[in-house]
Amino acid sequence: MKSITRALALTGAGVLTLASCGTAPEEGGGSGGSDAGGASSDYKACMVSDSGGWDDKSFNESSHNGLKAAVENLGIDQAEAESTTDSDFAPNINNMVTQGCDLIVTVGFLLAPATGAAAEANADTDFAIVDSTAQDADGNPVELDNVKPLEFNTAEAAFLAGYLAAGMTETGKVATYGGMDLPTVTIFMDGYADGVAYHNESKGTDVEVLGWNKETQKGSIVGSFDDQSKGKAVSDEFYNAGADIIMPVAGPVGAGTLASAKEGEDRTVIWVDSDGFETNASDKDAQDVILTSVMKEMDTAVEDVITTSADGKFDATSYVGTLENGGVGLAPFHEFEDDVPEELSAELETLKQDIIDGTVTVESEASPKAA
Repeated sequence: MKSITRALALTGAGVLTLASCGTAPEEGGGSGGSDAGGASSDYKACMVSDSGGWDDKSFNESSHNGLKAAVENLGIDQAEAESTTDSDFAPNINNMVTQGCDLIVTVGFLLAPATGAAAEANADTDFAIVDSTAQDADGNPVELDNVKPLEFNTAEAAFLAGYLAAGMTETGKVATYGGMDLPTVTIFMDGYADGVAYHNESKGTDVEVLGWNKETQKGSIVGSFDDQSKGKAVSDEFYNAGADIIMPVAGPVGAGTLASAKEGEDRTVIWVDSDGFETNASDKDAQDVILTSVMKEMDTAVEDVITTSADGKFDATSYVGTLENGGVGLAPFHEFEDDVPEELSAELETLKQDIIDGTVTVESEASPKAA
């Protein structure tokens, strides 16, 4: 049997159109920052993580890979600051400013207020923020001429994942949960629930989604992006309640779901943000339970904004990744290629095109709006 074709998987650089520009570099140093690359350049790209860190196997790692690719391909300078707590965000961003960064990429919704404050105070420095717009101190979105939002309509790809889960479940129950109650989390859960509902409507099934109610916007939120024991506990509950497929939307906390899945028979996981099969390459047992992943091409988006910025073409217009432009999609099935029925694979390809064409509408309160 065949899996979804690579058209559903995301391709490398070149699928996104972004732009940026900058000013002048200095040697890095100081608390929270480190220089790398070593290239002789008059341009310096920098990045600040959220508290998940660079090796979260999720959005920080994927964004960081985009920075590393840009440094390698362009021969530019870099500096980076890895946050361990929320209180690190503003100091780490300010550290990048003092290091003379031309472009500072901040990673994640939680950095939005600190990014907004730093951008307003440093109009000659360009910023890009992954998964959010800049915000003021009260959490209200603000549009600034020196901040480019890099956002992703992951509801579209999660819709496909929900349809897949509904088509693959043997128990009639699937589940999802979030790390924190944030738009960048609930957008996945909304799309997933709607994908299951669409399968039920179109195929006459009655698959139940545990962990999220799109209508009420209530469900299982564990309150952490780093406590893997919480992911393990909630996943144990879901699997014990009869779910056989779980989609954790919780960064490193999702490792707890992998641990739970490995303890039982016929338990599978849908990863998010990056291709979980690839990021968990050192754990064959984890790879064996990952059905697919709902991907955001954050690495490509970051590399593109750095590349265009270094070329003197900064553009603060918001970028929104979609199925149509290749910014979001499903990863290959890897170990499950022979398990996904050929008919279901074909339906997913058709459904993807229907979403692109507008024949099927995917909606979430959390979906970013294209400029």
